[in-house]
Amino acid sequence: MKRLPSTPRPDWEEKIMSQGLMFSTTIKPDGTRIDYWHEDAYYEFTVAEVEMLENVTEELHTMCIEAAKYMATGAMGDLGIGKEALALAARSLENGDPYVYGRFDLAYDGTNPPKMLEYNADTPTGLIEASIAQWYWLQDVKPDHDQWNGIHEALIRSWAKYKDATELNTLHVAHTEVEHSGEDWLTAAYIRDTAHQAGWDTVGINMSDIGWDKASKRFVGLDDEPIEAMFKLYPWEMMMKEEFGKHVADHPESLRWIEPAWKMFLSNKALLAALWHLYPGHPNLLPSYIDGPHDMEEWVAKPLHGREGDNIIIHAKGIDIVQPGDYGAEGWCYQAWYPLPDFDGNRPVLGTWVVDGESVGVGIRESDGPITDYYCRFVPNTIDAPAPESSTV
Repeated sequence: MKRLPSTPRPDWEEKIMSQGLMFSTTIKPDGTRIDYWHEDAYYEFTVAEVEMLENVTEELHTMCIEAAKYMATGAMGDLGIGKEALALAARSLENGDPYVYGRFDLAYDGTNPPKMLEYNADTPTGLIEASIAQWYWLQDVKPDHDQWNGIHEALIRSWAKYKDATELNTLHVAHTEVEHSGEDWLTAAYIRDTAHQAGWDTVGINMSDIGWDKASKRFVGLDDEPIEAMFKLYPWEMMMKEEFGKHVADHPESLRWIEPAWKMFLSNKALLAALWHLYPGHPNLLPSYIDGPHDMEEWVAKPLHGREGDNIIIHAKGIDIVQPGDYGAEGWCYQAWYPLPDFDGNRPVLGTWVVDGESVGVGIRESDGPITDYYCRFVPNTIDAPAPESSTV
């Protein structure tokens, strides 16, 4: 894996906005402009690296399913979600409720085995840039090269498979309007588009506009229509702590949720400790525990429900960082410190996407420091191989 320089397209900003990436620019409190989309460089993989990373991603996903089964027993406590939510997630897992997608975060330097940092398999974002924006960048800048990116086609296939299996026709797609950057709304719109291409009738809705019909014991939309299937870009652990969540727990069969309730296991940082318990010494895992750092001299403490680097604590040689945030009361996971690779001061994390259990692409975010946070950059990728004869989005 190499980080190579590239000349930005003169009209790159207009292009990514036209493709749905309208949340790229952030203005910090001091007035500094931060651009999330970054095409001054790109990462190039070899074919062998992509094949290896695909295999690692799919193996880790399979291992995570086994870890979820272990977590469902209650052996690790209630995971900060409460006993009722734990029971709901366990039933969902036992029922084999179908799912669509997730994103691993891996540390990989091109030489050593990749290490799993975490798995966001409930509400992963980063889809538009990984699936759409970097594909169009490839067509403009490196049209003769391949890219590790089959995300769009895989999502359509997965939605079509889901539709055939359930024989449902209408999918409600929800996000929370509390998120102000527009990322959640645009991600939900993109998901809605892929489902529509797979044959679904889709309805967009805010989470706050979902109603509950007491008489029929059904969730309903804005026109009081029963909701059959719901894709929600809203974390399960938050939803279950609200009054809304009581209806979900009391009537789990009232509709099909995507992602399903058992994804609470895979988006929880306790998953890392469960994996290490089941697969100690695995080359793609880092030692992780929920009852303290044990004998680790260098470690990272992650809140079980944490996101975007909030509340992370790093205790390592020459580094003592405590990030601010609102997480931590739910409990912690202590993971061995593993510094991100350093490409001339740029520290990438590989977000490897899983759709229907298959590894289908990567989105690379990089930062200047040891934590990938709100101010990270997205950098496109290529494969050191010719472009396929036909490749479209």
